Amino acid sequence: MFTHSFALLVSFFAIMFASRKPTQEKSFGFYRAEILAALLNGIALLVVTGFIVWEAVKRIISPSKINVMEMIIISIIGLAANIASAVILSGASKKSINVRSAFVHMIGDTASSVAIVIGAIIIYFTDFYLIDPIFSILICIAILYWAFLLIRDSTRILMETTPKGIDTKKMTDELTSQIPELKSLHDIHIWVITDDMNYITAHAVVGDDISISQCNPILEKINEILIHDYNIGHSTIQFETMECKPHRYNFRDAHDHSHQ
Repeated sequence: MFTHSFALLVSFFAIMFASRKPTQEKSFGFYRAEILAALLNGIALLVVTGFIVWEAVKRIISPSKINVMEMIIISIIGLAANIASAVILSGASKKSINVRSAFVHMIGDTASSVAIVIGAIIIYFTDFYLIDPIFSILICIAILYWAFLLIRDSTRILMETTPKGIDTKKMTDELTSQIPELKSLHDIHIWVITDDMNYITAHAVVGDDISISQCNPILEKINEILIHDYNIGHSTIQFETMECKPHRYNFRDAHDHSHQ
């Protein structure tokens, strides 16, 4: 319960920090604080489950008696508190990976409380004390899976991976087929700042040497498709003509050159 309370505090302070206004140095704002909080909570789940599995293995090797009535009372109180917390967080957890990380802690604790109640009843009628560490290990396996998903998703965002569900080639084909003036797209970069905040930068190739005013209707069509079909609300599009040779900038080469 202490570790799960810690997870809630981490998520809460991350939300408070992320709500700060952007600055000149932090032009994207502080939204990534929520992703870091989710990653921290995912790692915390690994540590907690590792400790529980270690204690469960020791109990299997050397079983000990348990005060069943205390076990039942405490687990029922914990179950009520965890169900209430999980219900409160369930809606927001679908929209925020940070809240989802706290929600996973609550779900894990709720599952633990249910297993403890069932285990206590079995122990009360059968004196089969091994059921307690066995249930603990089974619950830890489920929590480890949830922790893996949290760490994977938060790491994908921090590594600026293309958001799930967006196929760059399919998106390019759709844009060029629906906008005749647009011939192709290249140097496409799509990433996520935080949940539901997708960004894109790209070079758009048009057929003729056209003016900026003629590009505006094309840009409006591109943004309309990006928002409606791909939930990309912020775009930076650089227009080029067919004759313009794409300039490939290699960051690694530039970095090596600067050291020389």
